[in-house]
Amino acid sequence: MAKSSSPVSGVAERYAASLHDLAAEANVVPQVEADLSRFEEMLSGSEDLSRMIRSPVFSADEQFKAISAILDAAGITGLVGSFLKVVAKNRRLFAVPAMIKAFRRIAAAARGEVAAEVTSAHALTAAQETELKAALKGVAGKDVSIAVTVDPTLLGGLVVKLGSRQIDTSLRTKLNSLKLALKEVG
Repeated sequence: MAKSSSPVSGVAERYAASLHDLAAEANVVPQVEADLSRFEEMLSGSEDLSRMIRSPVFSADEQFKAISAILDAAGITGLVGSFLKVVAKNRRLFAVPAMIKAFRRIAAAARGEVAAEVTSAHALTAAQETELKAALKGVAGKDVSIAVTVDPTLLGGLVVKLGSRQIDTSLRTKLNSLKLALKEVG
């Protein structure tokens, strides 16, 4: 696994590895992945929550109280609830999105899979996800677990990040390339 020089990625890797160790020991890795995905959806759906975890203005105690209330309201308990509360007490909430990605990568590797991040212009159907997994398996040579996010600004197509590779077939990128080519001609 490639290591990054970013301090956030180092923190995220360590926390994610610890969470995975605890989840594997308790045999609850799928539940932890599901709870982390729910929290990630909450983050992407709430600008206030996103701002709260990134902002250094809030004290550790304020972040802990806010996260505790949010987790209780969302019904996220158990290992993920405790984990996020510890992260809040340690003033590391800013790294939670990277921790979630790192956890997915570690969990996929433990299952013998490669994790891929897929961004699409619209939600993928189950059949499209299955077809994409099969195509990526052909490229990677291993089973692939995918995390799909939707970004309507792509207009169409996909952006796939598989390890250090990125495959961008989005309509937005193709239109930008065409615009650049037309500027060079004119």
